[in-house]
Amino acid sequence: MLTSKQKRFLKSKAHELKPIFQVGKEGVNENMIKQINEALEKRELIKISVLQNCLEEKEDVAEQLGEGTSAEVVQIIGSVIVLYKESIEHKTLQLP
Repeated sequence: MLTSKQKRFLKSKAHELKPIFQVGKEGVNENMIKQINEALEKRELIKISVLQNCLEEKEDVAEQLGEGTSAEVVQIIGSVIVLYKESIEHKTLQLP
């Protein structure tokens, strides 16, 4: 679990990021989780956009992505989910 200080740090880092994945009406699937997991390994911190035509609530999407990738949901702001997972090979972020 992330502390509130760590979450604040990650939110500030995520501010300048653009969403690199979109969840549409198909919702979350295995292939998406696999791709997001690979992106998290390379970047550690990513944004995912939940499109308006998505049939699931963004909180449920965030929970599914978090569980599927073993990542922490840093925040849900509007229709954007911010995920963090410490990278094994490409560690760039140093949490406070």
